Amino acid sequence: MPIGQLDAIDRRILALLQGDARLTNVELAEKVNLSPSPCLRRVRRLEASGIIRGYHAELDRRGVGLELTVFVGIKVERHHEEQANAFREAVVNLPEVVTAHLVSGESDFLLQVVVPSLAAYEAFLTGTLLRLPGVSDIRSNFAIQPVKEYGTLPLANNNKT
Repeated sequence: MPIGQLDAIDRRILALLQGDARLTNVELAEKVNLSPSPCLRRVRRLEASGIIRGYHAELDRRGVGLELTVFVGIKVERHHEEQANAFREAVVNLPEVVTAHLVSGESDFLLQVVVPSLAAYEAFLTGTLLRLPGVSDIRSNFAIQPVKEYGTLPLANNNKT
C-alpha cells in the first residue's frame, strides 16, 4: 500500500502505535474515534500491506550491558560484485550490528555496532570486521552520548506517493 493511499485515520493509527505499540485495540479505536472492529480492520490491513512490519520492545542499551555504540564506515573493493554481496550477507548475520546501510560518500557501508566495551569492540573489529569479504578500509566513530534515539517517522508531513 503506497503512502499516498493512507488517509488521516491510518496516519493517526500509525503515529499512535509508533508512540505506544502496547495500546489495546479498544484504546486505539477510542483515540482515533472509531469503533473497535473498523479500527482492528485498519490495523490488520496496515500489517498485511507491510507498512506495520512488527512490534518491538525498546531496550536500554546500557541496562543490558551494551555500553559502547560505534558507527563504522566500511569501504569494500569494487572489483568484485560477488565480494560486495558476500559482505552484505555476512553483516546481516552479525548480532553486534544493529543497523547497516549502503551509503554514498567516503564509505560504502555505515554500520551501527553495539558492544559491552572498548575491548569487546577491538575484538569484534580485529576478529570479525577486518575478516569480512572485500573490506578495504574501516573507520570507527565512537558515540559519546545519544541526542535522539528511536525517532518516530514524520507521517503528518509526508503527502507524497
